[in-house]
Amino acid sequence: MTILPLAVLILLLVSCQDGPPATAGDSTPTITWLSYTTTGLLPHDTTAFTEGLLFHEGQLYESTAHVDEVPASRSWFGPVDLHTGRISPKVQLAPNSYFGEGITFLHDKVYQLTYKEKVGFIYDAKTFKKLGGFTPPGREGWGMTTDGQSLLISDGTSTLYYMDPATFQTTRTLKVTENNVPPDSLNELEYIRGYIYANRYTKDYIFKIDPATGKVLGRLDCTSLVSATKNKYPGSMELNGIAYDSVSDKIYITGKCWPDIYTIQFNF
Repeated sequence: MTILPLAVLILLLVSCQDGPPATAGDSTPTITWLSYTTTGLLPHDTTAFTEGLLFHEGQLYESTAHVDEVPASRSWFGPVDLHTGRISPKVQLAPNSYFGEGITFLHDKVYQLTYKEKVGFIYDAKTFKKLGGFTPPGREGWGMTTDGQSLLISDGTSTLYYMDPATFQTTRTLKVTENNVPPDSLNELEYIRGYIYANRYTKDYIFKIDPATGKVLGRLDCTSLVSATKNKYPGSMELNGIAYDSVSDKIYITGKCWPDIYTIQFNF
């Protein structure tokens, strides 16, 4: 594991705790910025075009996609070595056929989305043998997580879909709003302590969403993390990757082709 130099860690501790200050006379809707502390830094593969990040049985998993601008990228998923950041692929999709997206584990199975192909895949969670497929709801396949009962899926709009993993029927749609305005491009998802957290594609913040109402309760401002990452490695792309280890109570954040994975803790 990589440990942050003391000076860098102190800078991140100071810079990441609060969002931008309000401007006097600003008539824009009020935004609640959530406070957090950056606690550590781990390596991440700069060829990994991140689409999903999650913990399962104490192991960090990552799903990625192949894009032409990163020739070494692949549409695959598997466990991540926390010492090197490298993925040990368990499943790889044919690059000319499928664009890999988010994954989640539920009831001894792994579910995987694809981008525009309107197909999802199901695998055994132990052997990673393909068991079948399903048709995701919504416009496209983007991010996925679970509340322990349903599959929660994003399609690049402001709507999240709850899908029954047994019937693959949509049981509920959640219309997400922030100050009564629906934000588009909801992407990678993670369920943390009863709330949905979502990257918003191309934005440097993460939403905290109430699953009962769809209201955005706050944002995590990741501007300093993004800036530090791009200064370190100019090939870094969008913020996109949220994982929660419920055993250690740690939250992991990364992005497409980032050199690092950050660990953070919420300040309550």
